[in-house]
Amino acid sequence: MNTTLFSQMMSRYSITTREDQINATHEVMQQIVLAGLYRGGFFSKAAFYGGTCLRIFYGLDRFSEDMDFSLLETDDSFHLENYFDSIMDEFSLHGRKVAISKKEKKSETNVESAFLKDNTEIYDLSFTTEKQIKIKIEIDKNPPLGFETDYKLLLLPFSFMVNCYTLPNLFAGKIHAFLFRKWNKRVKGRDWYDFEWYCRNQIPLNFKHLQNRTQQINKIPTDDFSIEIFKSMMKERIERTDINLVKNDVRPFIKNQQPLDIWSQEYFIKLIDLMKIS
Repeated sequence: MNTTLFSQMMSRYSITTREDQINATHEVMQQIVLAGLYRGGFFSKAAFYGGTCLRIFYGLDRFSEDMDFSLLETDDSFHLENYFDSIMDEFSLHGRKVAISKKEKKSETNVESAFLKDNTEIYDLSFTTEKQIKIKIEIDKNPPLGFETDYKLLLLPFSFMVNCYTLPNLFAGKIHAFLFRKWNKRVKGRDWYDFEWYCRNQIPLNFKHLQNRTQQINKIPTDDFSIEIFKSMMKERIERTDINLVKNDVRPFIKNQQPLDIWSQEYFIKLIDLMKIS
């Protein structure tokens, strides 16, 4: 049991508020989950993607809550439960006990159709003594193909390699979320923050992978989703969204609030025209 290493990992963060504490704890937990999955051989079959991947391995300057994984190829017989022991053993090494429970998918949930695929398994992981700190883990067993991955190094809790989507493919996944995520009256400003990050860092969008995602998940044929149509859909999405709701969602996840000052519908529409598309 190595409670010292857990504390060492937490000490890397500047913690002055309860929000800081929660964000840092989430991220340390996420890294321990990755370590457990690595020990179990998970990354020979699957890859890490989404905002948490972008945060941990590519330097995104905002915190992220959920962990998203994709199989490298369709396998309906795959079950994440086979890796639970490896995850729980890894937490035990750090003096922490966790519980993992399967989350039932319901049509009336706030996160709707674009992400509730029948072959996506969803789990909640939490400390047994601090259940208010929770990580949602998703694994897509029938992923849209046409993506590339690369192994990235993580140094703590020990040195190991994680199979991750490359940036152009992460960008495609983020744009898909930006366009099709449905949160009823809420807005996920983190999608907007990440979109800005990709544009600022001149990351090219893998448009073919985006087309594959929209075809498989949203049933939009590739011929009906050209670059011109895509840009028009993006601009329409921006024009009908309340920017104040966007800002309010992302604030708890970033330290420096000043970059939000420039955010407006006009600003994000200009970013669309500056996007690199490959």
